[in-house]
Amino acid sequence: METNNQDKAAIEQALETYYFKGIYEGNVDLLKQVMNTGTLLFGDVKGQPYAKTLDVYLDGVKNRVSPKDSGKPFEGKTIFVKAVNSIAVAEVTVKMYDFNYYEFLSFHKIDGKWLIVNKMISDIN
Repeated sequence: METNNQDKAAIEQALETYYFKGIYEGNVDLLKQVMNTGTLLFGDVKGQPYAKTLDVYLDGVKNRVSPKDSGKPFEGKTIFVKAVNSIAVAEVTVKMYDFNYYEFLSFHKIDGKWLIVNKMISDIN
């Protein structure tokens, strides 16, 4: 079960082009390009439980000051990607504002395109 290098590269490209850039710019249209409409988000932020639907998450992104517009530092980094057939997981970090998120993103290849279907986050500050 080796990760296909083309699939790994496609996921890493999607993370850079749509996910990290979408978060940084507060651009929900970019995020919609990489997140399945049924994506669910779970985890903890500042020690509090976190559970959101994609619509609620995107509404929050749309209505906050983006890291880009705030002028504050932002860093999105891919640590690891593993793909098997049509499923994959990416381990990433996102540093923005006073948050240092550690994330596991589950992907599914749908109609030839890798989409996030689940986002698990923990604020590790």
